[in-house]
Amino acid sequence: MKSKFRQVALIGKYQTTAAGASGASSRQALEQIAHFVMDQGCDVVIENDTASNMGLNRYTTMGVAAIGASCDLCLVVGGDGTMLGIGRQLAQYGVPLIGINQGRLGFITDIPFGEFRTTLQPMLAGEYDEDLRSLMQGRVIRDGHCVFSALAMNDVVVNRGATAGMVELRVEVDGHFVANQRADGLIIASPTGSTAYSLSAGGPLLHPSIPGWVLVPIAPHTLSNRPIVLANAAEVAIEVVAGRDASANFDMQSLASLMHGDRIVVTQSKHHVRFLHPKGWSYFDTLREKLHWNEGVA
Repeated sequence: MKSKFRQVALIGKYQTTAAGASGASSRQALEQIAHFVMDQGCDVVIENDTASNMGLNRYTTMGVAAIGASCDLCLVVGGDGTMLGIGRQLAQYGVPLIGINQGRLGFITDIPFGEFRTTLQPMLAGEYDEDLRSLMQGRVIRDGHCVFSALAMNDVVVNRGATAGMVELRVEVDGHFVANQRADGLIIASPTGSTAYSLSAGGPLLHPSIPGWVLVPIAPHTLSNRPIVLANAAEVAIEVVAGRDASANFDMQSLASLMHGDRIVVTQSKHHVRFLHPKGWSYFDTLREKLHWNEGVA
């Protein structure tokens, strides 16, 4: 079958050289995938840091911005954390992403490494399902000025300090006062992030097609403070009222030592991440596999 994609970029998790569940190291995995993709008639590009850290110097290399400008597809080899990082960077370019996981099945890196040949061949020929995931734009406003700004695919989290007690947070939605909450923190999660920290804190699962966010308190002082689902067209503002050493986290990007009066403002980004899945892919299959539903059922 002829490939629909002319130039395909590969990005790997190069921070570890250990073998994954497949038995292949990250470099071996990328080499195998690169050779397979070239056999399908595609030109292969390796992301700069991936190539230099793994010694993959026989291929054309590009930075992330150049990949976004010139590549038709990106294959991300690693776990969900690797995909989150590159997804945020490539969202503005509209490049579709396919996730290949060397370890356990991920929520957004859903192709096991051992099955990449049989799965990728029809996908490269154009047989796939597309899945758009929304992003959040988060800003920290201090004295009327933006001192930090970042995109998040999973969540925006305001946390108390490591050694301090609770924080008090004033919450507004579209300029309307909601409540002052005393808690260990507060999570604003996208549907993608509803299976991450939000789930651990008691939040609901949101199907990726739902245009919403979930606002989840972390260990609230008042037990009637419960998770609430909001439209993702809303602007959510969290003001730090009291508490020491609070921090704001945008996926894996952090601003520590928030000050009283700082406002963390979250709005919907104009960008989306484009995931491609094998034909017939189902979100519920992923939930069942990852969350071990139906185990012990005859």
